[in-house]
This record gives sequence, structure tokens and C-alpha cells, in this order.
Amino acid sequence: MELKRLKVNIKKLNPDAVIPSYGSEFAAGADLYACVENEITVLPHETVLIPTGFAIEIPIGLAGFIYARSGLATKKGLAPANKVGVVDCDYRGEVKVALHNHSNAPQTVASGERVAQMVIAPYLPCEFIESEELSETVRGTGGFGSTGTK
Repeated sequence: MELKRLKVNIKKLNPDAVIPSYGSEFAAGADLYACVENEITVLPHETVLIPTGFAIEIPIGLAGFIYARSGLATKKGLAPANKVGVVDCDYRGEVKVALHNHSNAPQTVASGERVAQMVIAPYLPCEFIESEELSETVRGTGGFGSTGTK
């Protein structure tokens, strides 16, 4: 089975930047690599912007969603501070990862280290229309935890 690949333009802003790559043939997320001059230490409960050294031209109608790498999150406690970063299709600046240290120990990030993963996915732009009434549903206004009770 062959997977068709969308062509996405990447511009290296730093000659040491590593182009995003997939860890396996059918991986959804492309690994993002730190592009730093010296190792960066992320103190416990601190957030640091990690540069990737590249800019990207995401096609219209798509966005880049930046997620944690499970290994980095479970082994070092490092994950995106905003849980999911969003790279809009009209953004042409350097892609950076706001990496947060959830652990109680300082963690280091070296150049070339995989720090997050990016999934390119479609989104639906909406026109929000103010309304006096909304349609009825079984759930209604039941909020947090309202569907998880036994």
C-alpha cells in the first residue's frame, strides 16, 4: 500500500535546521527537531521557546498542529506548553515549540533532538452567527463530566 504525500515547501532559516521527518511509513506526525546553538536547560515547571530553524508554507485550508512526542513527555516530562500548537497556513515565520518541563528536574534539549511532532490537517473556517436560540439535544447544557457518570 502506497501513501500519497502532499508536497509542502520548507525554508531553512538556519543551515543546521533538520527538515521534519516521519518515524515510520504511516506515522501521522512529522518529528520537529531543535535547532539551537548550545544545549538549552529547561528548569522544572518552566516554558522555553525552542527554535526549529525553518519556516513552512502550509497549503490553504490546512494547518500544522504541534503535539507532544510521547517518549519525550513520558521520559523527560517535556511537552508543548499550550498542549497543541497551531501553525496557520498564512504564517511564514520560524516554527518554534513552546516546550514546558512538567517534571521536578532540569531537562536539557540539544540541537537535533526531536522536541515535538507536527500533523498537517484540514480545518473548517466558520462564520459565527449570533442567535437567540440553539437547537435542543439530549445532553442539553450538561457540562464537564455530565456524560461520564454511571
